[in-house]
This record gives sequence, structure tokens and C-alpha cells, in this order.
Amino acid sequence: MIVRSFAPIAAPDAHTLILGSMPGIASLEAGQYYAHQRNAFWPIMGALYGAGPDLPYAERVSALKASGVAVWDVLQSCVREGSLDADIRSEVPNDFAGFFAAHPAIRRIGLNGGKAAATFRKYAARCLPVGARVQALPSTSPAHAARGIEEKCTIWRVALLS
Repeated sequence: MIVRSFAPIAAPDAHTLILGSMPGIASLEAGQYYAHQRNAFWPIMGALYGAGPDLPYAERVSALKASGVAVWDVLQSCVREGSLDADIRSEVPNDFAGFFAAHPAIRRIGLNGGKAAATFRKYAARCLPVGARVQALPSTSPAHAARGIEEKCTIWRVALLS
């Protein structure tokens, strides 16, 4: 099945970009980034930026934008059955040259998981803004439970706020 990503969450003055690979089934059905209840993304965003899962989605989005944080996916579309990154085929990347031109203040890029890191290196690294720092981060997906949420949050905090 062909799946498509969402438009980015991004204010024009965003300085930090968090990239996933492609929304999973729960997110696609909800029309929201990181909608799976066990995904650690929104709890981590709550700890870092006050955009926690206790807030309505629109308020979380507003809190991220107000904090200068953008959220998007490396891939615009792909073929995938289910939600696992390992099942992604026929990748089509998003337009990073256009995104970075429209968001010239981006200086930090956090890559949510191994697939986001690999596909970013493959498709978007050549478009990287001068001076931007890229950091691969542990996946917030519930499929990647080797690290607890507290450990993931600490790693994300160091990468995005230091």
C-alpha cells in the first residue's frame, strides 16, 4: 500500500527540525504525528517543550512552533504494509532543499530512529544548511523498547537543548 507523510509542523522561524521516517498506521488514521498511544514522542516533547500528550493535538503543535521546533518526515511517500520501518519500500523523499530555503534558521536536526537517520543521509544530507548539527536519536516508537522513556528523554534533551 502507498502511504504518504503529512505536511510539516513548522513556523517560519523554526531552529530545530525533528524528522521521522514515515507515519505509522495509528498516525495516518488520526491524521496526527506520533498518534500511537505508546509512542514516547509526545511525552518527550512534554518534558522538553511543554507539548505533552495531556494537551489537545492543536495545542501541542502550537507549543512546538512557539518553541522553534519543526516536525516532519524524511519520506514523502513509500510502499509499506503495517507500520514497521523495516517494511518500507519504494521511497520518495520530501523536498528538503525547499524546506531549508523556507526555514533558514534551522540549526539542529534530530533524526527519530535508525530509518530516519539512514534515509536522511541518503536523500537530504547534501541539502543541509551551513552550520546545522545533525543528531541520530533513539526511536520513540514502541517497537524500540530497548531504552526506557527516561533514558530516551535524557538523550533527546542533550541533543536538542544543549
